[in-house]
Amino acid sequence: MSGSSPFKMRLVHLDLKGAPPKVSYLAEVFPLFHALGANGLLIEYEDMFPYEGHLRLLRAQHAYSPSEIKEILHLATVNELEVVPLVQTFGHMEFVLKHEALAHLREVAFFPNTLNPHEAESLALVGAMIDQVMELHPGARWLHVGCDEVYYLGEGEASRQWLQQEQNTKARLCLSHVKAVASHVLARHPTTKPLVWDDMLRDIPEDQLSASGVPQLVEPMLWDYTADLDVHSKALLMEKYRKCGFRQLWAASAFKGATGVSQALTPIEHHLRNHRQWLQVAAHGPADTLQGIVLTGWQRYDHFSVLCELLPVGIPSLAVCLQSLLQGGFSEDVKARVENFLGIPSLEITGFPSDILALVTQVGLHLRSSVDEMLHRNRYVTGWFSSYHRRRKLVHPVMIQHIQPQALRLTAVWALSLLGRWSALAGELEAALRRVFYPDAVEEWLEENVQPSLQQLQQLLQDLGEAAGPGPPLASPGPDTGQDP
Repeated sequence: MSGSSPFKMRLVHLDLKGAPPKVSYLAEVFPLFHALGANGLLIEYEDMFPYEGHLRLLRAQHAYSPSEIKEILHLATVNELEVVPLVQTFGHMEFVLKHEALAHLREVAFFPNTLNPHEAESLALVGAMIDQVMELHPGARWLHVGCDEVYYLGEGEASRQWLQQEQNTKARLCLSHVKAVASHVLARHPTTKPLVWDDMLRDIPEDQLSASGVPQLVEPMLWDYTADLDVHSKALLMEKYRKCGFRQLWAASAFKGATGVSQALTPIEHHLRNHRQWLQVAAHGPADTLQGIVLTGWQRYDHFSVLCELLPVGIPSLAVCLQSLLQGGFSEDVKARVENFLGIPSLEITGFPSDILALVTQVGLHLRSSVDEMLHRNRYVTGWFSSYHRRRKLVHPVMIQHIQPQALRLTAVWALSLLGRWSALAGELEAALRRVFYPDAVEEWLEENVQPSLQQLQQLLQDLGEAAGPGPPLASPGPDTGQDP
């Protein structure tokens, strides 16, 4: 199955902190993941995990139930996908620290990003989260404990005081918390190896890393989602980590969610280049240096950001990237295999069989531009019915004769063709999204990506109607400037 891939493990990342799919959709896509070459899943539950007891407040409205978690794990097993759960334990703790009851555990009181590593209650909190997740994942070989992007570390009052002591540094503070979390995992779940994102470790000197004891406890995951990833620098970083004592390393690429915080459509070429670079990185190191690779598919940049590409939209990119890893590169044969898996005649077309992908493509490529054409490139609207005029219901009477026919054509042609077509498409898209996602995600995506354009169009029509309504002219002509409209 692995072809010529240098990566023994190929995990697909499910980022559930935004637009988490229903279990019924996962049942549809897990067989495809397996067929494309994945043999594992990195599941970042965040607030979709059914925390119990004093942690119950962490649950999202539509959090999976324990039985749904078990069903997900069963579906994964049936499709030969090994599950690695991910629990954030340091940075990206917004879903925990946003709650008033836990806000006292923030590193900086005003920011919910980062956990205060000085409080014993902080370690007890993440320890309880880990134990509840592991209870529903018995036998998991790995547990990812996050620890990436620990913003504002060292800026809390307790940290400032601690850092005033000789020999204390932010690096030491970071390593001590990572060590404490990893030690908890290994003490309570001795057959489970902790994984961590590597960005907080990259700049720590070798001697400090080696002396910390962390390399004996965790396996770092080197992440880089850029298309022009520096192969040489990554090879040097792997060498540094090996010298420090890390026995196994992992890579992390991206198949979606890494090219724009509000990105709606996935740029496949960017992600293909990213994976080609990772293949070169793997080729530069000794065999088996990298235990595996995680193909990340971010759904939000953080807990409070907007949604980026939905999972169904990213499936073609995932297919291209997985098959490239499996076959050791991307060729015409690999392209043909991907097209066959997806059931499409060509990757170059936009009419994919997925209802959601086809509809989102229409919205992403044409909805906003078609409305912008009317609002920003129609000379009568931009010249004599600007936002200034519209706010004041002010319009040159002569222009009624020019703008009103435009409005009539808009009503007769655009409203029936454009507005009507987009409204129908929005309804079709909403129905398709509801089959895959929960109502709050559907509402959010449509409100961010569809409704603004439709509301702009509807508002223009309303303003035109009011301006051209019965009664005396809304404005008298100004002084004759000699300028023709």
